[in-house]
Amino acid sequence: MEQAQTNAQRIYDQVLTFATLYGGRILLAILTLIIGLWVIGWITKLLSSVMTKRHVDRDVQPFLLSLVNAILRVLLLLSIASTLGVETTSFVAIIGAAGLAVGLALQGSLANFAGGVLILTFKPFRVGDLISAQGFTGNVEAIRIFDTILITLDNKTIILPNGPLSTASITNISTRGTIRVDQVYSVGSQNDLDATKASIQKAVDSCPYALKDRTHDILIAKLNANSRDYDVRVWTKSETYWDTYYYMLESIARQFAKDGIEAPKPKMFITNEE
Repeated sequence: MEQAQTNAQRIYDQVLTFATLYGGRILLAILTLIIGLWVIGWITKLLSSVMTKRHVDRDVQPFLLSLVNAILRVLLLLSIASTLGVETTSFVAIIGAAGLAVGLALQGSLANFAGGVLILTFKPFRVGDLISAQGFTGNVEAIRIFDTILITLDNKTIILPNGPLSTASITNISTRGTIRVDQVYSVGSQNDLDATKASIQKAVDSCPYALKDRTHDILIAKLNANSRDYDVRVWTKSETYWDTYYYMLESIARQFAKDGIEAPKPKMFITNEE
């Protein structure tokens, strides 16, 4: 019993000594962490507001905010280490060595970082552009340090690594402001040529997304045994590409039905050999 009390007293004395020597530092480090994180958040919001007011390129804003946030957090970590009595010079050397090891282990992430810098420098696309890349099509929502966020046309979020994105082919649909919607329609060869073209023209003229100052093409693309293929090319704004695409499909289907334009009918030729 006495041995247990002695051990308890010894533990109590050690805890009391530790609290006396380091309690203040630990409490100060915790306060520094809480206040530091709040200050970093405040600085980030302030910087975002300033960049918005000064019309800084919105493609660059997320990149700069992420970079500043990371640097401030590293400085906060060094400050906390100094508060706890850790030699910052040794700590910086440890961070440098750890950074080298992590860098070697995360070469792909470094490639993504370099890709992000290239994208922001050469600007193959901007925030808000409609692009096709890596097998996905969507609007660019943000360009971050390591990745780019796309919002697809069906409202899915796609995160593309900047490394492959900066070195692969990218189709920027929004660059020119206008785009051509190409579609092919097949009708039976029994339909009159002029009547078919007139029916398609009515559908094009009724499209609210078709540009009025551009010429839209209705061309015979191919003559088949029992059908004809028509290339229909309608110019529209980049942001209304899919609206135009689906409108034309429905409009032409309705117009063909209204004008009596028939679909291709298979033909069978039977010969009687005696």
